[in-house]
Amino acid sequence: MKIKFFPAAERGVKDIGWLISNFSFSFSSYQDPSRKAFGLLHTFNDDTVKKGGGFGLHPHTNMEIISVMLQGKMNHKDTMGYAEVVEKDWVQIMSAGTGLRHEEHNIGDEDVQFLQIWIEPKLQNITPRYQKRYFPEAKRKNQLTTIVSNEEGITHCWINQNAKLSLGYFDANQSIQYLFPPLNKCVYIFVIEGSLTINGTILNNRDAVGIWDTNEFTLHTEQESRFIVIEVPINH
Repeated sequence: MKIKFFPAAERGVKDIGWLISNFSFSFSSYQDPSRKAFGLLHTFNDDTVKKGGGFGLHPHTNMEIISVMLQGKMNHKDTMGYAEVVEKDWVQIMSAGTGLRHEEHNIGDEDVQFLQIWIEPKLQNITPRYQKRYFPEAKRKNQLTTIVSNEEGITHCWINQNAKLSLGYFDANQSIQYLFPPLNKCVYIFVIEGSLTINGTILNNRDAVGIWDTNEFTLHTEQESRFIVIEVPINH
């Protein structure tokens, strides 16, 4: 098994007042040739949007874009005709395909915190699509919950890539075995809150690791922990 540690303190940071972004990989003004992506996980941004702030109408093409809401309330409007509101424990996806434009703003009374995740698509130039699902934390205790998959279903979102995203919310002193296909797959684990140990590596708040060249690993929670597991192809 190969493992790479991504300390929270080494992320890129962009603070423009209404938006504070922590970049795990090169994005916007943060460019690090050694951190371009992890497999087909192109972008992993840990974003805070202040009250009244937001992203104006902007375009996307040929990218799978996933938002995992951790706190607050944000609207979503796009050129496909969707006008939605997403809050804590909601997950939304956009398969940008041939192209779309969207905007989103903090419409609540507290900071919005969300994970912005971009994954390169399997097929180019598909018809754009939008989807959202609700994953209440109370129903996810001590289990790994699939939130995004390449397979259609009524219990999760699905995207145009052979990928799987799972949320974990576990008590302290729990061990979770994760199995995945070893051929051309890698896994990125990010600690939202808490502390995990993976193969002797300790991860605290906002730390992450990338794992490949194996078909399984075990996570152990040192304390009550919330985390996300992202399984993606290493390459096309």
